[in-house]
Amino acid sequence: MELRNFHNVWTQNKLDSRIFSIQSEIKSEVNNESFTANMQGTSLRQKVGIGQRAVFIQTEHGNVLWDTVPFIDQNFINEVAEKGGLKAVILSHPHFYTTHLEWAAAFNCPVYLAVEDQEWLCRGDHPETPMRKFITTETQEIIPGVTAIKCGGHFPGSLVLHARESIFLSDTIMVVPSGLYHIDRPAGTVSYTFMYSFPNMIPLSPDEILRIWESIKPFEFTVTYGAFPEQDIKDKALKRRVLESMKIHIGHAGWKQHGIFSERL
Repeated sequence: MELRNFHNVWTQNKLDSRIFSIQSEIKSEVNNESFTANMQGTSLRQKVGIGQRAVFIQTEHGNVLWDTVPFIDQNFINEVAEKGGLKAVILSHPHFYTTHLEWAAAFNCPVYLAVEDQEWLCRGDHPETPMRKFITTETQEIIPGVTAIKCGGHFPGSLVLHARESIFLSDTIMVVPSGLYHIDRPAGTVSYTFMYSFPNMIPLSPDEILRIWESIKPFEFTVTYGAFPEQDIKDKALKRRVLESMKIHIGHAGWKQHGIFSERL
């Protein structure tokens, strides 16, 4: 399929107008033999990859992009420029590395990724002007008010991003459907899950889950933004719900005496 048949779609966030989701899609007018439908008057939106999103975050110190999507072209570069360009791209983990060097070159900005995961890089950096910046510490402030947090778990260097009392999650912490509802929550209901492999349903070990908690515990947040659209949660008790979900996971795995149960807020 030709590149002209793809585009990136912007969606302004309902919780924060300074945040936009970006998804790569096949244009609705393209006749894709693997996907047909006769729905008069309905716009067909066809996902690229697994339907993941990148998140464009506007701040007073410049804009950053959390994760990337595969497609990029001159029209999209112009759209980003109209919104103020990019100061940095931050990659949560290797599953979303995709075309990150093309993004870096297009916007002349660094790409941040965890040093622990560099073995998954499939090609070298730009030789004359390297764009990758490896995060070697447990946290790194990317621009004022925007901090990458190294949690591990899903990958050894898996990151989340903290900004404006919000955490951008990706696959390190995954929103589950029951997490989207927060009024009169039944006891024992989780809001998040923690997996080594989502396709194979392999959970993280209790110690890895505790490490994630210890990484995010110093940060305050009342909103989480998931890896996919419609996975955003706002709740003043959200930090407690993350810890609660961890305790439920670990407890039901049989680790009733694990150190996670001594954690309090």
